[in-house]
Amino acid sequence: MKLYKDMVLGRKFEDQCAQMYYRGKMFGFVHLYNGQEAVSTGVIKALSNEDYVCSTYRDHVHALSKGVSPKQVMAELFGKQTGCSKGRGGSMHLFSAPHRFLGGFAFIGEGIPIALGAAFSSLYQHSLWNEPMSVTACFFGDGTTNNGQFYECLNMAVLWKLPIIFVVENNQWAIGMAHHRSTSEVEIHEKAKTFGLPAAEVDGMDVLAVHEVAKQAVERARSAKGPTLIEALTYRFRGHSLADPDELRAKQQKAIWMARDPITQLASWLIEQQMTTQAELQQIHQEIESLIEEAVQFAQSSEEATDLYQYVYAKENLYV
Repeated sequence: MKLYKDMVLGRKFEDQCAQMYYRGKMFGFVHLYNGQEAVSTGVIKALSNEDYVCSTYRDHVHALSKGVSPKQVMAELFGKQTGCSKGRGGSMHLFSAPHRFLGGFAFIGEGIPIALGAAFSSLYQHSLWNEPMSVTACFFGDGTTNNGQFYECLNMAVLWKLPIIFVVENNQWAIGMAHHRSTSEVEIHEKAKTFGLPAAEVDGMDVLAVHEVAKQAVERARSAKGPTLIEALTYRFRGHSLADPDELRAKQQKAIWMARDPITQLASWLIEQQMTTQAELQQIHQEIESLIEEAVQFAQSSEEATDLYQYVYAKENLYV
C-alpha cells in the first residue's frame, strides 16, 4: 500500500504540473515522469533516510519518493523562495540536503560522477570512522549510457567497491531518438559485464519486481560488496517535455505501454490479493488530490525568489 500511495502521489503531482505549466505558472523546460513511477517508487522505497539519491532533469517524482514535501517541490517549480532550492533551481535542479537528495541535473550524465562521489564519501567514512554505510541510488536514462561518464564511473565503482546502485530508466527514447538506433548493444545491462559489475534487467512497469531487485542491490551495497546496475524497462506516457508535441512515437507503441500502467497493475493485484478494496483506493486518490491542491495553494501564496545573487556569494565576513 505504501508503494501504491507513492506512485499515485507521483502521477497526480505530474498531472497537476502539466495544468500549471499550460496556465503559465511554470516556466522553462518541465519534463514529466508519467508512466515511470514504478522505477522511482520501487528503488527509492528500498532505501533508508540516510541513503542518497541522484536524479536527472526528470526529477520531481524522485524527490517526492525521497520524502521532499510536495509543497516544497511545487513552490520550487513556481520559482518561489519556499521551494526546496529556494526558487533558484526550477524543474531541473531540485535539491534537498535534509533528504539527501543530491539534485536534478539538466545535462545527461552530469549526476553520475556526483553520485559516485557520494558513494565514495560513504565508504570512506565507514572505513575510517565505522560510520553506517549509506547507499547512493543514481538514476539516468538509456541515452546517457552512450556517454563517457557512464563508463568511467562504472569502472571506478567496481574498482573501489562503492556502495552505489546505477538505475537505468530505459524508457526506449532519448528525446526523439529510439534506443535501438543509438547504441550497438541494446541490452544495457549487458554493458555492465565488461566491468565485472553485477546487473539485472527488470520490468520497470512492475513496482513489486523493481522493489525486490532494488532491495537485493541495497543489501549488497550496504554490506560493502560493491555496486549493482539495474536496467528497468519502462516508458514515458508524455512527450520528452511539456514543449514536445510527441509526434515521433507510434500511437500503437504508446497504446501497448499505456495498457501496462504500473499504477493500474498494482491496484488490480492488491484487490485480487484482498489487501484492499476499490473504495479504499479511491479514498487514497482523493486524499492525494487534496494534498497536491494544498501544495499549489502554498506555492501560489509564497514569496517570489527575486534576488538572483542571494546564496551565490558568501558574506564578506564569513571567514574573518
